[in-house]
Amino acid sequence: MLRSEIDRFVSEDLGEWDDSSTLVPEIVARASVVTREDCIISGLSEAEDILDYFGLGHERLYDEGEFVPAKAAVIFIKGSARKILQAERLLLNIISRMSGISTLTKECVLKAGGAKVSATRKTTPGFRIYEKRAVALGGGDPHRFNLSDAVIIKDNHLKLLGLEECIRAAKLHASFTKKIEVEVEDLLSVVRAAELGVDIIMFDNMSSEEISRGVQMLKARGLRDGVILEASGGINPKNLEKYSTCGVDVISMGALTTGARWIDLSMEME
Repeated sequence: MLRSEIDRFVSEDLGEWDDSSTLVPEIVARASVVTREDCIISGLSEAEDILDYFGLGHERLYDEGEFVPAKAAVIFIKGSARKILQAERLLLNIISRMSGISTLTKECVLKAGGAKVSATRKTTPGFRIYEKRAVALGGGDPHRFNLSDAVIIKDNHLKLLGLEECIRAAKLHASFTKKIEVEVEDLLSVVRAAELGVDIIMFDNMSSEEISRGVQMLKARGLRDGVILEASGGINPKNLEKYSTCGVDVISMGALTTGARWIDLSMEME
């Protein structure tokens, strides 16, 4: 984590005058962060950065992305009792949030068969890099981090310019290093986008049955192998398995971040 980010997080949590931590004497103490439920743990690197910021010693007991059973300690901490209390909520929040995303992502990866499970840009402002990293630690793909990573032609672009003009403009202006992806909402656009040579076609808000028909149409025209196919829109852990069998390469899910609950953790002083 950047020092400036930790400064901002700490300032938000401690405020201008921290009376509660100063209630305890300035003594050396030991503590551990303990899981209260099974999870895929992540956020430990960020937690270690926070502990370093406060000058606290620490020992990590698990690798990130590893399954951790309930009631297991994931980090031991040693140092100033006051500093431990000041770091407590911030590091628990980060581990809880990131581990929740990693745990849900792992669940979805196991349901997706051979398709890659990907995140979206539906992330918490200012916390995207950590939420995307949590997806990766859960076995998913982070997708693009920002608008500069790839050219994605979305529905509002198509309404303004139309499919063919959007693809022409993208090929004219985008760097050769960037992939061009187009969202499609009907099967005719699927075929036309493939014919125009885009790198990725996203089936947006389409049923698994429609997507299967679209994949078969591309195969029948000899266009399937030249393009990456992505399903997106309204996909969640409950309906994911239907999309895993429709022939796409990638299933992107905003639910990996918007639907992930926090993992229950605690810090226990010895």
